[in-house]
Amino acid sequence: MVGTPLDHGNLEHLLPASWKSQITAWLAEDTPSFDVGGFVVGSAPRTATLWGKSTGILAGVPFFNEVFKQCGCTVEWHSKEGSHVETHGGKTALATVSGPAHGLLEGERVALNILARCSGVATMSRRLLINLRTAGYKGILAGTRKTTPGFRLVEKYGMLVGGADTHRMDLSTMTMLKDNHIWSRGSITQAVKAAKAAGGFSLKVEVEVQSEEEADEAIAAGADIVMLDNFGEKGVKVAAKSLKEKWKGKREFLLEVSGGLTEDNAESYICNDVDILSTSSIHQGVRHIDFSLKINVDGGKGPEVSS
Repeated sequence: MVGTPLDHGNLEHLLPASWKSQITAWLAEDTPSFDVGGFVVGSAPRTATLWGKSTGILAGVPFFNEVFKQCGCTVEWHSKEGSHVETHGGKTALATVSGPAHGLLEGERVALNILARCSGVATMSRRLLINLRTAGYKGILAGTRKTTPGFRLVEKYGMLVGGADTHRMDLSTMTMLKDNHIWSRGSITQAVKAAKAAGGFSLKVEVEVQSEEEADEAIAAGADIVMLDNFGEKGVKVAAKSLKEKWKGKREFLLEVSGGLTEDNAESYICNDVDILSTSSIHQGVRHIDFSLKINVDGGKGPEVSS
């Protein structure tokens, strides 16, 4: 089992005060005016079963709970966040949702969409992390800022459930100086000095470099993290070893490798001179995990009807 942040506490406690208002906005987007279907079913008390229909890691429990709380319902979970959903070709009951019929149906699609996406990110993060650990990599697997606008919180949360590092959350979290910053400022040295002056001691500075010479300049200028971007498998290992040996005892810094890393090739980049492997493949375009919510008939003993 790969250790994850879940081993150290409840990830819901990480969420900002504003997260519940995002749920409100998503519900408003899905029901901007009259809900005729809700009128049809009324407020009779009902229960519904959340079914897991494909294999993966369960992630997004707080979001799912809050959707139904705002719809006047309660959720009883039968599986824990971060647990492995195994369907064996069928389906697995994961939770029971109780409340008025119109509330169950109002929250259904929003809750399932969030859970499916978040669980997909967690599943891919966990899978790649296990592959890297099995192959001997001891460093950090991180996501990127290539997230879906308006949905970053959920996707970053999924990375944590899967055991990956979230990297920087936004432009205000760590300063990353890429090629456009360097070209606009004039040099790596000038860009790092400006970032350090404005960001102060508490904000780390990362510099994206295209060569070992640029890496040397970034380290000498005081960069906290140096990203070797698109160096290629062999180039990464040669440059990382050279930089760590050259600067040992002189400067403290982390080396990150990024650019084109996927589940299919990440293991070929493994080098324990590299501290961080970052990739958007664990959250961008990942396969969603399939869930459904079915209202129970006759106390759950009768046939299932689609909600």
